[in-house]
Amino acid sequence: MYKYLVSLTFLLSIISIPALADSQKNEIEKIDRIVAVVDQSVITENELNDRIRTITNQMQKQGTQLPPQNILEKQVLERLINDRLLLQYAAQTGLRVDDAQLDKTIERIAEQNKMSVPEFKAALQEENIPYRKFREDIRNEILIARLREREVENKINITEAEIDNFLTTQASRHDVQDEFDISHIMIKAPDDSSPEDLQKLRFKAEQALKQLQSGADFSQVSASFSDAPNALEGGKLGWKTSSQLPALFLQALQPMQAGQLTAILRSPNGFHILKLNDRRGGSSPLVIDQTNVRHILIKLSEVVSEDEARQKLISIKERLDNNGADFAEMARQYSEDGSANKGGDLGWINPGDTLPPFEQAMNALKINQISEPVRTQFGWHLIQVLERRKQDMTKEAARLKARQEIRARKSDEAYQDWVRELRDRAFVELRVEDKY
Repeated sequence: MYKYLVSLTFLLSIISIPALADSQKNEIEKIDRIVAVVDQSVITENELNDRIRTITNQMQKQGTQLPPQNILEKQVLERLINDRLLLQYAAQTGLRVDDAQLDKTIERIAEQNKMSVPEFKAALQEENIPYRKFREDIRNEILIARLREREVENKINITEAEIDNFLTTQASRHDVQDEFDISHIMIKAPDDSSPEDLQKLRFKAEQALKQLQSGADFSQVSASFSDAPNALEGGKLGWKTSSQLPALFLQALQPMQAGQLTAILRSPNGFHILKLNDRRGGSSPLVIDQTNVRHILIKLSEVVSEDEARQKLISIKERLDNNGADFAEMARQYSEDGSANKGGDLGWINPGDTLPPFEQAMNALKINQISEPVRTQFGWHLIQVLERRKQDMTKEAARLKARQEIRARKSDEAYQDWVRELRDRAFVELRVEDKY
């Protein structure tokens, strides 16, 4: 009897092996299918589907209607290709984000969500997001941000003459303080596009505009049609001042009311459709509260622990409060900050110039009062407020804002050009063109 059962079991196993092998083979093929080759690496269908699921969940939570599946796949694959190129370049040029830096970033993300790190991990688990994957995604985001800073933003030069010209131009315009909250759809036209190609691209833009004019949701149309980097985020550009916008966009937006759409706009980059979500304007003097402050800093190190640094400052404060010690002299002797040779004097501080724990403690002090030890990421501080005043910073703020706006405009243009050049130099082969 047992011999018969053994023989039957063996026979069934022989019969099922080919079917099982075929099933495993199909599964392996599915997992290993390559959808794009990017220089020396590949993007698999599994990676693509995983990113699509993430973006789909985000769009559904935002209430954005999803584009057709093939359009969504194309948008996501393009983003994956660009990200892969950027990360490869970062690795080739020695850019790294170590685990300690990554841990601190995740701690800040958890704090922003008013959670501890264990609570944040649990929340990710509830969303079916593996913590290891989330961690690597954050690492990659930091790498790309640092790459942009190193390769583009740090190379942007803004002269005082540019700022002067910027302010002069603004002063001669009635829309000097106008700000526009806009969304954007771009149908990209490559430099080598033929007249027939341009006609097809314009027709695509016309189809997008037709859907918008029929009441379709802008976010959905953006996800379905736009070639802009933020297409899957609904094409939202947020608030832009008139000086941050290309003249082509500004000219179209000036006569518009909130909720209106532009006609199709043609630029060297392609065809554009803008929606004006809101606008605002107005100006007033900028008067801020400034604080003249000095401090003593004890940094942490392998040989100076948290408790040792804090106890050292407690001892210094005891001498300042009870023994008549001079703050400036104590700063010169003990402070490990660059301000030590100036007696710890940081000069006049504007709101936001210092870290939040420092600023909060500083704002709570009376004139000449010395704080208890205050902890920041730089170490432990003793803080003393010397004076407070109100200062009209309108001119300084205008120049600072001009510098920021010029930098933002130059940075966006330079970054897109740099990514496009990186893509042009790379070998990219799509293996799913038949789907699009």
